[in-house]
Amino acid sequence: MAMNSSASSVPGAGFPEALARCPELDKAVGHVRDFGEMLPGRLGATLPVWIDAVDASLLPGLTGFALHLRRVLDAVTTGLTLGWSSGSVEGAVNRIKKIKRPLYGRAGFELLRKMISLQ
Repeated sequence: MAMNSSASSVPGAGFPEALARCPELDKAVGHVRDFGEMLPGRLGATLPVWIDAVDASLLPGLTGFALHLRRVLDAVTTGLTLGWSSGSVEGAVNRIKKIKRPLYGRAGFELLRKMISLQ
């Protein structure tokens, strides 16, 4: 297959034009980028301002997401602010579930315990 160097073959090449033609899409992209900047920067304190901006934009998909974030605002703000992570615990739970799944209904707790300790 020959490589075509035209702009139409480059993935995302028409994205700026699509944003220019659709102001709602442009707003949505801006809100998503702003939210994305909160994650690595641990900027949880700015979340209420972001939620208010999304609510004011009246974009159906994002306003629903913002509504759900508002319901658990304290938890989400804490998760976006603190450096603590439950990733290692979640990984251990996932590993146990993976071992447990094929044994369901076929073996008792003693075998499950042995399988977990062996892996």
